[in-house]
Amino acid sequence: MKAVIARAATYTVAAILVVGATYATPRLPQKKPAEELLNAQQQSMATLPVAMLRERFDTLASGESLRSVFARGGVSEVLASQALKALTIINPGRVRAGMPIVFRSAAPDSAPTEIVLHLAIDRLLHLKRDGASWTESEEQLPWTTDTIVVSGNISSTLYDAMDSSAADLLPAGARQQLTWSLADVFEYKIDMSRDLQPGDAFRVMAERSSSTSGAVRIGKVLAATFTLSGSELQAIRYASHHVSGDFFDANGRSLRAAFLRAPLEFRRISSTFGGRFHPILGVWKQHKGTDYAASSGTPVRAIGDGTVVRAGWGNGYGNVLEIRHRNGFVSRYGHLRGFASGVHTGSHVAIGQTVAYVGMTGLATGPHLHFEVLVNGVQRDPRSALRDRSGDPVPASERPAFETQRALMMAVLESSSSATSPTGLAAR
Repeated sequence: MKAVIARAATYTVAAILVVGATYATPRLPQKKPAEELLNAQQQSMATLPVAMLRERFDTLASGESLRSVFARGGVSEVLASQALKALTIINPGRVRAGMPIVFRSAAPDSAPTEIVLHLAIDRLLHLKRDGASWTESEEQLPWTTDTIVVSGNISSTLYDAMDSSAADLLPAGARQQLTWSLADVFEYKIDMSRDLQPGDAFRVMAERSSSTSGAVRIGKVLAATFTLSGSELQAIRYASHHVSGDFFDANGRSLRAAFLRAPLEFRRISSTFGGRFHPILGVWKQHKGTDYAASSGTPVRAIGDGTVVRAGWGNGYGNVLEIRHRNGFVSRYGHLRGFASGVHTGSHVAIGQTVAYVGMTGLATGPHLHFEVLVNGVQRDPRSALRDRSGDPVPASERPAFETQRALMMAVLESSSSATSPTGLAAR
């Protein structure tokens, strides 16, 4: 992996979101997402009064009741019953597994005087005790938002490139969020599971929100570039009043095209287009399509608007779905566990709509999706058949505004590679 650059930028809404970039960003510790949440919550306790001498941290296990966790935290049966009766903000019988809970006591070996339920990364529920009675209150933790610019080179996968390039800016969970967001931006143009090659590069500018507890999350992607085999594709966020889609390329054309590049949001290919040794039939046969390995039940989405022409059993394909699109295109999805509600022969589906679920029916050794594209009845490699389906352009009336926004966005992206001092501008 070549050296990669990740720097922070700030922006203001008044200047079309972006006016500069900053590069002095504190290094955040790298932890697993669950660890990040618990540690961020523990950090939020650092400002408690000194009189709080004892804290016990616990987590609600799968299938466990709040009463059980309360008992483990030193709350008697009588006090636990009163505490559960005091809860009105949430239903005590419907709380998520894994929720951190903090018990606070005024002195060691005394009953807790406060219980804190961490309902979300930025939402706390406090139960405070006065004698045998409890009162509840909710706390929303504030967030501050700035903008970061992350640049990276591909050596293996987009995940690996993001992990190495954004380590100074984002914890592990936020890096994963940014990876998914970047893939979503280019989902009409790039299949991140198979189009990337070593030496390709990306640059992305996105909102980063940080809470007072130290938690970090990713907001909107504002602009991005992807360089594939030397060719750069730009994505500029722009709100057009006449053209659908959130992102536009350097020529002002919407990245929202007639087809998605892949039928799964989270994808990993297990075989490539062309000849292969069939794992069940045991013979060398032409494998005209793409196999995406995924867990059974993973939603399968229609790659484009169309009409279902087949939804049923297809011998070696198992449960198979075929959708007819415009201009002679047909997409085929095989080895399905089942079909989504309302999907049947003759039904109309929209691009991105969940139409079926990954399975292992038919000639399949494990759960995966077999995907094919036919053009005028002839099977084609999906990678080439779905490429370069350009979207609609920004109308002439909006062109000046788009060009202004594009220039500002690209200036920030490009300046992230130079050694520039912080701008000193405040984040919004």
